[in-house]
Amino acid sequence: MAVVTKANASAESMAFYNKGFSAFERGNLDVAIDLLTQCLEVEPGFLQARKFLRAAEIARFKKAKQGSLAHKIMTAKLMPALGTATLLLNSGKTDKALHAFDRLLQEDPLNPKYALPFARAASAAGVPEAGVQTLEIIREHHPKDSALFRSLGQLYTEIGSTREARECFERLCELNPKDQDAVKLLKDASARESISGDGWEQTSEKEGGTFRDMMRDGEESVRLEKESKAVKSDDDADVLISDMLKKLEAEPENVNYYRALARLYAQRKLFDEAIATLTKASDLNPGDPELDDTLSQTRLQQLDAEIATLAGAGDEEALAAKKQARLEFEFHDVQDKVERYPNDLALRFRWGLLLYQNEHFNEAIQQFQLSQRSPKDRLPTLYYMGLCFKAKGQFDMARDQLEAANKEMPSMSKTKKDVCYALGGVYEDMGDKVKAAEYYKQVYQADISYKDIAQKIESLYE
Repeated sequence: MAVVTKANASAESMAFYNKGFSAFERGNLDVAIDLLTQCLEVEPGFLQARKFLRAAEIARFKKAKQGSLAHKIMTAKLMPALGTATLLLNSGKTDKALHAFDRLLQEDPLNPKYALPFARAASAAGVPEAGVQTLEIIREHHPKDSALFRSLGQLYTEIGSTREARECFERLCELNPKDQDAVKLLKDASARESISGDGWEQTSEKEGGTFRDMMRDGEESVRLEKESKAVKSDDDADVLISDMLKKLEAEPENVNYYRALARLYAQRKLFDEAIATLTKASDLNPGDPELDDTLSQTRLQQLDAEIATLAGAGDEEALAAKKQARLEFEFHDVQDKVERYPNDLALRFRWGLLLYQNEHFNEAIQQFQLSQRSPKDRLPTLYYMGLCFKAKGQFDMARDQLEAANKEMPSMSKTKKDVCYALGGVYEDMGDKVKAAEYYKQVYQADISYKDIAQKIESLYE
């Protein structure tokens, strides 16, 4: 197995990579991880894909903020998978072992228990660079892990990067000054460095810059972590904006870079610049629904920021006008998108919701009848369709929609509370107080603070 770059990657792996990278740039971490994993299943030596995969995994892991107990429980659950991966590695099935450890790192990307055997698997599979990359990314989180520095030093030795190997063994000796094996590793590494010169530079030149271009992960992992933060500081955003502008100079037709730059501009509330950037991206890639949606969301963010400014200034007249402008923009924007992307069921649901909110109930029902085919939006669709029929006074049809939604929800979720509350209201309108009380009680027993459910129950008992 050899190191793969974007220049020699297969068309199939590049398709996964481009979609995964785009999802990462948008902060859609679950999708990014899934797509980049599929990319690596096609091309295990694609270091650029693995770099972004690790960054997405770490960002998702940190966002989850697991406590120590939850982490211990997860580690226990992963023990069988770790045993299977180790068995694959020990039996020489290195490619399968590599994928198995990749799956473990998806769940716990900073855990040396998974990273160290992954590095051994990478070395056995003929891509020690992938092991170096993964260990470099996590080393800052484990500065006192002697096994990590020993393994990293050995991998650097394997790929001929003598200076980096020597630095790792120096750290190993600092952690274990009485370890004679570590002292010998350092002496040997120093001797190799004195003979070969700067191993990193030399290796990079021999390989046409491939490894050097792929790595630099000490610095790169910090940058990727900044990119993946849900909320970036202004300083982070400014650094990344500068970096993205340089990338666009080199690749002026890379649409993913425009997406990332626009998101950073929006973070800094530079909405005009963000909109101009997205408009240029749309010109390069017309008919892209994701770009269209990002452009719309950015315009809504700009309007929200203007509304907040007017609210702070106390200008009630201007504030009311701006709020109305926002409502009108969103209404017409979604209407236009539905016309351009008629098969997008999620858009149908959004359009139906806006029609319902503006009391166009017949038109809303028409959209909801289409959007209920979407598994994701089916339950909220049935709920709002029931509300439309209720608003029209067609209580039996409202009941049918809400009952259908209720049957599909076994646990008392937020949506189920909404549905049960609405069913109580429908049965009240139909004059069936016994049935209304049945649904109100379900909500009351689950959440006494839900809307005015306490008053509903008290009035029924009276």
